[in-house]
Amino acid sequence: MKRAHSDGSPAVEEAPSLEENRPKKNKKHKKHTIHLSTENQPAESEPPEQKKLSSKAYEIELARLQAELVKMQYWIKHTGYRLVILFEGRDAAGKGGTIKRIAEPLNPRGCRIVALGTPSDREKTQWYFQRYVEHLPAAGEIVLFDRSWYNRAGVEHVMGFCNDDQYQEFLQSCPEFERMLVRSGVMLLKYWFSVSDDEQERRFQSRRTDPARRWKLSPMDLESRDRWVEFSKAKDTMFSCTNIPEAPWFTVEANDKKRARLNCLSHILSKVPYTDMTPEAMELPPRRVAPDDYVRPPRNEQFFVPPTY
Repeated sequence: MKRAHSDGSPAVEEAPSLEENRPKKNKKHKKHTIHLSTENQPAESEPPEQKKLSSKAYEIELARLQAELVKMQYWIKHTGYRLVILFEGRDAAGKGGTIKRIAEPLNPRGCRIVALGTPSDREKTQWYFQRYVEHLPAAGEIVLFDRSWYNRAGVEHVMGFCNDDQYQEFLQSCPEFERMLVRSGVMLLKYWFSVSDDEQERRFQSRRTDPARRWKLSPMDLESRDRWVEFSKAKDTMFSCTNIPEAPWFTVEANDKKRARLNCLSHILSKVPYTDMTPEAMELPPRRVAPDDYVRPPRNEQFFVPPTY
């Protein structure tokens, strides 16, 4: 089978009504089939190439957007807003790099990154969403999920880490769970980073040959390389069942990492209704004169970092 050259991920700005696709509550879970309109499906090829963004232009725009993120965080803290952002997508799609650029300028006391590992034996017996709930934000906080509860719709389903009943239960429960979050006052943004198979392969090869980044390439990544179509089908079903008006999916074209980061940051800022609440600059009074009766203890070289540079 010839592999598709792109995710075919629909760029969702306004979520359509999905009542017909929403699973019905029955005693037995009905298997979900997808009915995506072909008019929203991009061609099975890489997105058209754009002129390469210069490093200087990228850094200037990134700095501007990060300054706005700081303003947004001041507003969130002042208003008690609760913001959850999910980052999903294929391996090496650029989720982590985008999350890094979001968190970089922010106060870490009010912004957390959640990247959960494999569930423990105990967690496997819990309500599926339970281990994610404990990481949800309190008032004035931002939480960035580097992969999320959608693991069940993607890697767990494709790799056989959950059974079909658990998978069907997730597709039915997830929209209800997210509506509950939104009703309780949480703003939920969901991003899918779309990357072509050719670009993913280039990034895998880059990680393989770079010792400093080799940790990013796992045996699971290698396994997923050969299951491109299976992951595509899982993503299509996930979109069909969980793209709800209260929490729609937004697709980020991610073949160009720099553009993907800027586009995602800009979109987040457009969705949060913040105003500039940056506090006024603090006045620094003259420092008091230090008492002259203090004698510094003898310098002990043992406790100093050697001046290697």
